[in-house]
Amino acid sequence: MQTDVVVIGGGGSGLAAAIGAASSGARAVLLEKNPELGGTTACSIGSISASGTSHQKRMGIVDSPDEHFEDMGLFPKPASRPDNDALRRILADNVPETVGWLSAMGVEFLGPMEEPPHRKPRMHNVLPNSRAYIFHLERHARGIGVEIMTNARARRLRVSEGQVVGVEFDRADGTAEVVHALRGVVLASGDYAANPDMKRELISPAVAAAEPINPTATGDGQRMALELGARIINADLFNAGLRFVRPAQPSWISRLPPVRWLMRPASIALRWSPKSMVRRFIMGFLTTVMVPAHELFTEGAILINKNGERFADETKQMFGHLHAFDLAYQPDGIGYIVFDAQLAEKFSRWPHYISTAPGIAFAYLADYEKNRPDLFHRGQTPEELAIQLGMQPA
Repeated sequence: MQTDVVVIGGGGSGLAAAIGAASSGARAVLLEKNPELGGTTACSIGSISASGTSHQKRMGIVDSPDEHFEDMGLFPKPASRPDNDALRRILADNVPETVGWLSAMGVEFLGPMEEPPHRKPRMHNVLPNSRAYIFHLERHARGIGVEIMTNARARRLRVSEGQVVGVEFDRADGTAEVVHALRGVVLASGDYAANPDMKRELISPAVAAAEPINPTATGDGQRMALELGARIINADLFNAGLRFVRPAQPSWISRLPPVRWLMRPASIALRWSPKSMVRRFIMGFLTTVMVPAHELFTEGAILINKNGERFADETKQMFGHLHAFDLAYQPDGIGYIVFDAQLAEKFSRWPHYISTAPGIAFAYLADYEKNRPDLFHRGQTPEELAIQLGMQPA
């Protein structure tokens, strides 16, 4: 098989790269090892912060990439890891066009919403969820001639005279094939968050067991590049935090098809709906895999494992999120946040929330009780709560 450009990875970046190649007149083949496209993009919340978009202008918001660039510097970051101003500049300058590019393909956004410390509303929220990106990117890619191959696991980069000229890959049945690339190979296979060995070697043994957002991000692209003598830069950059487990069954919101004829009216309706109605709509994702507020722990909540044992200092943070590495090494990587009735009352209303999407809504204890009965447990005594959680009362 021969083509102009081979893209390894069928997430948002890989699909965008393949579309870019095909739009420039090149023949493009995309290899995805999983049965379906998606990657980490499909696992994300799906929000994009951008300035100067048509959505902002429609709401009378005057904004610019320069202001966006400045505001990104307001977010807290470790002193030992200074920001990359060049990359920040690229993002601020190009994300408005990216939002427009996605909108032209059929992606619908709600907003923009406020997102402190941004001084102006910039958060554009995809409808109905991040799978919409993949749906529309895939449809557009196929429409302009990109050949997409799923269940095609890239194994090795083929080299000739010092240049990468193709990719060796395996089909689902184990059949080995080669696709030759006349003009280039793009590695868009994601990170190595699901590869404990690479995390242990490149970051720290402490993070090796941390559960990834995307369980198939196993560092395939990095591995293939390293085999050719490549060097990985910023290998130690990472972020980890507690997240609520995903619901066993997807919500009705996540099952909505992201087609424009349905999402455009939904976007318009939500834009003009009372805030209470918008809030009910977004609780479908706000109580899923969000990060629990750190204030829960500074106010007195504790974290226990499935055996009922407290195992960490819950108040310590890393990059703004609770340290999750201790939990990763507990039985099944599962923990429970436990607090008393007084704290439950406090986290039932502003300003104390369980989780949040800034500028959109705040999820309080009652929201989790209503939307996540699989997570919410209540007992009149510690012994009663322990029994509900399947633990042996002390």
